[in-house]
Amino acid sequence: MIKSLFKDTAIYGVSSIIGRFLNWCLVPMYTYCFTEAQYGVVTNIYAYVAVVLIILTYGMETGFFRFANHDRWTSPGQVYTTALCSLGVSSTLFIVAGCMASPVLARWLDCAAHPSFVWMMVITVGIDAYTSIPFAYLRYRNRAVRFATLKLMNIALNIGLNLFFILLCPIIWRSNPEWIGWFYNPSFGVGYIFAANLISSLVVLMLLVPEILAERYDFSGKLLGEMLRYSYPLLILGIAGVMNQTIDKILFPILASDKAEAMTQLGIYGANYKVAIVMVMFIQAFRFAYEPFIFSQNRRQGNDTKAGYVAAMKWFIIFGLFIFLGVMYFLPWLRYFISPKYFAGLRVVPIVMMAEFFFGIFFNLSLWYKLTDRTIWGTWFSLTGLAVTVALNVAFVPLYGYMACAWAAFCSYGVMMVASYLVGQHYFPVSYGIRRLAVWFVFAMLLWGISILLTTSNLFLDFPVRMLLLLVYAAAVWKMEVKSMRAGEQ
Repeated sequence: MIKSLFKDTAIYGVSSIIGRFLNWCLVPMYTYCFTEAQYGVVTNIYAYVAVVLIILTYGMETGFFRFANHDRWTSPGQVYTTALCSLGVSSTLFIVAGCMASPVLARWLDCAAHPSFVWMMVITVGIDAYTSIPFAYLRYRNRAVRFATLKLMNIALNIGLNLFFILLCPIIWRSNPEWIGWFYNPSFGVGYIFAANLISSLVVLMLLVPEILAERYDFSGKLLGEMLRYSYPLLILGIAGVMNQTIDKILFPILASDKAEAMTQLGIYGANYKVAIVMVMFIQAFRFAYEPFIFSQNRRQGNDTKAGYVAAMKWFIIFGLFIFLGVMYFLPWLRYFISPKYFAGLRVVPIVMMAEFFFGIFFNLSLWYKLTDRTIWGTWFSLTGLAVTVALNVAFVPLYGYMACAWAAFCSYGVMMVASYLVGQHYFPVSYGIRRLAVWFVFAMLLWGISILLTTSNLFLDFPVRMLLLLVYAAAVWKMEVKSMRAGEQ
């Protein structure tokens, strides 16, 4: 059971962790090729994109998994095609409306000279929203390899096009501009980031045609109504959740005390946020495997059902803390993935990583309201977290800049995590073994503190010490958890 979850997490991790890692590797290129202010524009636009993408999918991914495994609906194909039709119509309407309004939106986003930035991202978001259901279908059919392959192809193409437009084309332009003058314009700048994204999304859409046509279309208005009723709290939850992650990047240019430097500071914050994305990658990979896992486990109704949830939580926390320690121990080397002009923002990395770790625990805890059909609770938790985020940003960004953004995320996810646990123990009690999990957390923080105390000015001396501390953590996990688990299986 847990081995199956680990296997799927590993396969999905190929597309999520490795894929995002490769995308993460583009950050150095962006930070060296573009100014902090230009990168701030990219950060700002993608913050809006994340919110719009959640709105356009309106919780239908989780709704699909729920109804495809629902006792009242015996045809997963009908559930799939109904969701696909719904998203197809809404995404098409969004693309048409967004392209027509692109000049107005470009002025709103401070890129009036380039309305193409907007319509490219509008089309990209519409496509990505639509293809979320075929990708969910692959997860439902346990076709993890096909899922990972398509995701990796998307990422590889996106990265290749970024390298071509941002690195290779300027070299060709300086020597033989006539070769590429018909499609390349140096003044387009960061627009090529959006162009690469659009092209890769179009290619993936074409590759997903077999999945789009995999089932006989059988649209049901009644089914769609029930799916929407189930999913609309998840939509609000999703909006609140993604706004918790992006609202700081949307509000920062508005709230910053120095408006002239706002985009520069946002660029610094956005680049350093990317350093902490390793935790996000782990959570995303786990999420892809965990959602189908909890619904299939719930159908089994066996005695070990909740034991599976407990084990999943334990191992998520253990691996999450390992990732935190790894990044923090080797941050003196990892920081060179961004330009030194961005180093001033490195202090946000541990705060953001721990905030994302709290969010991962919150996602694990979310099983109780998804399995009991009380999804409205997820909405309340996310709205509470969003309120904390907005309040702290409004109060402290003018005083402390982007550091306030990082601490707001930390507090927001911490509140959501605690609230979900306390309410969940009333409606769907699961004995997670909080004391043992707390021991692992304190142990990891202790090891991090020891590394800080032993830090010298010599990186070559620090490296073996930090590696030893990481091995101490791994050895403790092996002795306390892996061996006991194996003994229990025997």
